[in-house]
Amino acid sequence: MKDTDIFLAVQEENLEWFKEILSHYPRAILLKSDEGIGVPFLAAATGNYELVKYIIEYSIASMNERDSMHQSILHYAAKSGNVRMLKYLVEKVGMSPVEGDKVCKTPYDIVHELGYQEAESYFEQVVGVPLKDMYRNPIRTGMHPDPSIVRVGEDYYMVNSSFIFFPCIPISHSKDLIHWKVIGHAITNPEWAELEHLEGGRGYWAPDISYYEGRFYITATYRMNDDGTVYRKQMVTSSDKPEGPYCKPTFIDEDGIDPSIFTDEDGRRYMLLNRGARIFEISKDGTKKLSEPELLWYGDNKRAPEGPHLLKKDGYYYLFMAEGGTGMGHRITVARSKTLKGNYEPCPYNPIMRQHDEEATIQRAGHGKPVMTQNGEWYMVYLCGRPLEGRTLLGRETAMDPITWTADGWPIVNHLKGPSVLQKKPNLKEYLWEETIKNGFGKDRLSSEWVFPRSPKKEGYVLKDGKLLLKGDKADLNEVACRSVVLQKQIDFCFSTSVQIKLEHLSEGQNLGLTGYYDENTYLKFGIYDRKDQEEGYTLAVSEWIYPNEKRHFETVLPSIESIFLRMDTHEFKRSFYYSEDGENWVELGSLPCVDYLCDEGHNIGKRFTGAMVGVYAYGGEKALTGVFSHFSYHKLEEER
Repeated sequence: MKDTDIFLAVQEENLEWFKEILSHYPRAILLKSDEGIGVPFLAAATGNYELVKYIIEYSIASMNERDSMHQSILHYAAKSGNVRMLKYLVEKVGMSPVEGDKVCKTPYDIVHELGYQEAESYFEQVVGVPLKDMYRNPIRTGMHPDPSIVRVGEDYYMVNSSFIFFPCIPISHSKDLIHWKVIGHAITNPEWAELEHLEGGRGYWAPDISYYEGRFYITATYRMNDDGTVYRKQMVTSSDKPEGPYCKPTFIDEDGIDPSIFTDEDGRRYMLLNRGARIFEISKDGTKKLSEPELLWYGDNKRAPEGPHLLKKDGYYYLFMAEGGTGMGHRITVARSKTLKGNYEPCPYNPIMRQHDEEATIQRAGHGKPVMTQNGEWYMVYLCGRPLEGRTLLGRETAMDPITWTADGWPIVNHLKGPSVLQKKPNLKEYLWEETIKNGFGKDRLSSEWVFPRSPKKEGYVLKDGKLLLKGDKADLNEVACRSVVLQKQIDFCFSTSVQIKLEHLSEGQNLGLTGYYDENTYLKFGIYDRKDQEEGYTLAVSEWIYPNEKRHFETVLPSIESIFLRMDTHEFKRSFYYSEDGENWVELGSLPCVDYLCDEGHNIGKRFTGAMVGVYAYGGEKALTGVFSHFSYHKLEEER
């Protein structure tokens, strides 16, 4: 008997031969095809119900198996459209039609894409809603870590960490909890930001937004460099409008991270901080510390307890905590007390949110804050990450799942199943704004997608006739002092970005172009350089900076032309580089197979909590240089996995 016999038996759907093979060689069920696909999966793809039923009930096959794309046997059964088999796998084996693979594709998606209407109707019955009435996690892709949320009436507002990027702390608005639009920032005055000297990954961490007596309050940790005796203090600012402008920040000198503000029923106000959850009273305007911190609870996991949030409900103070560190063990726990100062009783269902499947796409789930809709539904927003081969290219993102309250009064998230891929939409009117990275720069000001690493210099850039005029700095991108780079968050694993650049004389050392950027320690340039031999024309090249070394690639000579288009195509870790004189006919310069130094885990230096970014830069060196950029474009590409 040959190993290939079992594959032939599946291909021919010959159940008797299949049984005979397994009777002599039970472990044949564990074999994989030349493409690495297991026997149960191949059988499910045929749509042969009896064959799959026999495998499940009489073989040693495990239904926990997933293929290299993290697809389950239900994914393969969905490709067949056999409703009888789908019912068996869902109802008897317990498989989920909304479990995602490595690109978050579910069996529900597959039957929809293949047009299996009966199968899709069955999944709709199981899930409870049609596919169009579901949302997909993460709800905010790219660098959107440490979410905090508040509802005021029928409007929802969210803030996320901004670190050293300016403007500081984006404020987003939504009506439906799914579609979000950046409407402002907590700090927009460069003189108030205090970012100039900070290393990458420092700055404004883990903000919280709350509402009290007609004003919106935002607090965050201001994280300094490690070159003094004070590393952290807490920023507070407020405004009567959610979009701002916000008042000049006040800084409270209390060590810790992840502040949040809680207002009790008697009107007294408090700030919470890690480690564990420490609490101290603050003034009503949030600017003064009125008492010394007291520890409420150190957490359930007791490793890196942080991100505390308080909620008062039904006579209990519920204390939510992020624990386990922001890596793969991240989680959310909760405890409660009848009195503000405790003692706090840990929830018997802790952790109420954690990813237990180490191979699943959505990982690092934690740092959550609950919100109740105007219709009485409860949800939690939380951070997550989608690692590729263990490396988090897009940084930490924002996901959301429903909260249900148990009969004994405890909140649990997504029925303790961990982060969802597909989830039923909240019972809210759809918000017809879907924020995506937009083309261009804006008419009279940069649109909300654009940020600077640290505060820009006065007159460091000008917008004119749809063009960005960016003054080249004396400092290059590998210096904290650099101010001549403008960036957007990378929100897709696969995307294409391009820009037109006007060409003028370049002095020695000067260059400008596109950049893939993480921080001053790791980035790449796709740039136009001066000709070192002083001949007419330019040099086009790609350079990689991975501290402390630079590598130059794909150098070619360009003629003296008025302008050039540069394009960078990204497929996960691969970057391909193209140039064109007219923006239509492209010449490939070369490809870098792996730019994983743009990931959180890409280099062991500094604080790496952000995510990959893309944008334009100009380096002037000792002489004046103004880069003229136009026709910036960003669009998503199909994922190739």
